[in-house]
Amino acid sequence: MILRSTIDRVFETARVEEVIGEFVTLKKAGSNFKGLSPFTDEKSPSFMVSPVKQIWKDFSTGKGGNVVTFLMEHEHFTYPEAIKYLAKKYNIEIEEEEQSNEQKEAADERESMYVVSNFAKDYYHDILLNNPKGKAIGLSYFKERGFTDETIKKFDLGYNLDDWSAFTDTAIRKGYDIEYMSKTGLTIVKEGGKQFDRFKGRVLFPIHSMSGRVLGFGGRILKADKKAAKYLNSPESEIYHKSKVLYGIYHAKQAISKEDTCYLVEGYTDVISMHQAGVENVVASSGTALTPDQIRLVKRLTPNITVLFDGDAAGIRASIRGVDLILEQGMNVRVLIFPDGDDPDSFAKRVSTEELKEYLEKNSKDFINFKVSLLMEEAEKDPVKKANLIRDIVNSISKIPDNIQREVYVQECSRIMEISETVLFNELAQISKKTEREDYQKEQQQIRRAERENQNSNRSFEAKEEIPGSTSSYLMSRSQRQESEKEGLGAIKNVPKEINTLEIYEREIIKILLIYGNNQVEFVDWIEEVNEFGSVKMIKEEYSNVVSQELYLQLQDDEVEFSHAIFQKIYLEIITKLNIEQNISIEELTSHQDLEISQTVTDILMDDEKHILSDWESKDIVVTAKEDVLPKLVTDAILNLRRVLIERKIKELTAELAAGKNRESSLEMVVDYTALKTKLFEKLNRIL
Repeated sequence: MILRSTIDRVFETARVEEVIGEFVTLKKAGSNFKGLSPFTDEKSPSFMVSPVKQIWKDFSTGKGGNVVTFLMEHEHFTYPEAIKYLAKKYNIEIEEEEQSNEQKEAADERESMYVVSNFAKDYYHDILLNNPKGKAIGLSYFKERGFTDETIKKFDLGYNLDDWSAFTDTAIRKGYDIEYMSKTGLTIVKEGGKQFDRFKGRVLFPIHSMSGRVLGFGGRILKADKKAAKYLNSPESEIYHKSKVLYGIYHAKQAISKEDTCYLVEGYTDVISMHQAGVENVVASSGTALTPDQIRLVKRLTPNITVLFDGDAAGIRASIRGVDLILEQGMNVRVLIFPDGDDPDSFAKRVSTEELKEYLEKNSKDFINFKVSLLMEEAEKDPVKKANLIRDIVNSISKIPDNIQREVYVQECSRIMEISETVLFNELAQISKKTEREDYQKEQQQIRRAERENQNSNRSFEAKEEIPGSTSSYLMSRSQRQESEKEGLGAIKNVPKEINTLEIYEREIIKILLIYGNNQVEFVDWIEEVNEFGSVKMIKEEYSNVVSQELYLQLQDDEVEFSHAIFQKIYLEIITKLNIEQNISIEELTSHQDLEISQTVTDILMDDEKHILSDWESKDIVVTAKEDVLPKLVTDAILNLRRVLIERKIKELTAELAAGKNRESSLEMVVDYTALKTKLFEKLNRIL
């Protein structure tokens, strides 16, 4: 693990405007910079960078953060990868916590495997471009496929000579360890010590991780050999897990994020041809059945995926069931079929970039509608087949986790299949019950296994009380569903979303603390004074205090805890720092290792800079500086928070009165709280 001292040095040294400036064209806007969003296509700049606060915000997508979170969003690095990238850029030595011998060995082994894989990538690429046989065989093949020099270089395409150990011998001469060449599968070591190249006589497609590291290879044989597989992949290893990798994800990640959709194809050349044609948001499953891990990889970048099939109807039917997995992950799935005889590779070469993009846009269909139209033709005249098709469609709908989406699909299926929604909802309920029963049975099996493992314990295993989702929760969810079916077969009623005023004022207090917390301000308060005759007189009291101290004292007096966990976390961070150093450090919060804290703090800070994008000055509109009305801003925030809490309390007490509970005490408290609310409204100059 990277030491905190190293992370601190990275944040102290790295300049957010310098790093982002390498990816985005920035223009000066007052004390800030602005530019076009790197995450969406836009004509007016909505992307803001604050050198003073060392944060950024993209108002078109809502994304924002510090220099590290930018790299995580734009380059899709992990947190450690982003820190290491910045450390390398600014020549900062990485210090890491002392690891155990086992951890060191594991880390060293993985790193050694990455190193030898990277060498292999460079070796194969060099053979392709510079070796006479490589150029005559491998390069000629790629040129025949229509790949340009730029494309070949971009994807690091390569070739391995048709010799038994050309790569292995070269690697050993260069000092690479045969152990790691064997573990990555680049070299096959037989009993007796005989060594030979796995990818002998093949063109090579390096497979990269999301961050660009070489994990493995796909190799295609060029000569006719019935005994040899046409395509051969690296074996599973510590660094390469075929089910967790998508070919092209490294080159496609930015385009996927920007276009907010991903095209899924089958093979390496499909990806490369689409890229060369100008469609870069495309990845391949490399001929394997799609897995949940691969789907989650795409979901990190976008919730939208379009599966591209060639015109082979039999192939479509064989693989279409796997698309249900995408629905289970809560993604929006569309499907597109190319004309007969075409696949993504051939079609991308046959048409212009404009025609390709237009075809993709106009011919993709929603997955459910596609499935119905594909299978309806053969089932339309056969009632049994049609019934099975309906069950198949409803089964796909049941995979969708979102209730509203499920209902919309049921309505659409009802329209297309000419069958009542009631029947479809009943079938959906049956599938849900069956799934719950199966899940329950799995849970019970886990419980029984746990009981056997703990049979030496004297304590009985209280499955119903200790295991979440056991019998009681199963019965409850079933009864709730039955109740839902009675009320309208799962129909969703559109209820307007209530504005959360408490969240608004809690956010406002955090915002004041972050932006003005260290400011010294003259406050005014009104104190009630009762004279000897019993009349009340309001006395004006003026005093000076630091904004953060004033807010802290007021909240402490009211014993207020923030109802939103993230605001409470940020508040405690601020107050802890304040008690130790009597100062609030924005930089420590925007570079906080808790990404939720740094993200929320950035969002709040950059909201205050949003007016710069509107360029009010050029329109002769004067915006009042908040510093000029800071005492009122602080006082109003506290008073409004109290008001909302009092209103909630009055609502609770009124409900108790309506239910006949604690009538006398509740009524008295309602009167007291209402009087207090009236005074707050007077202080806020509001009409009750």
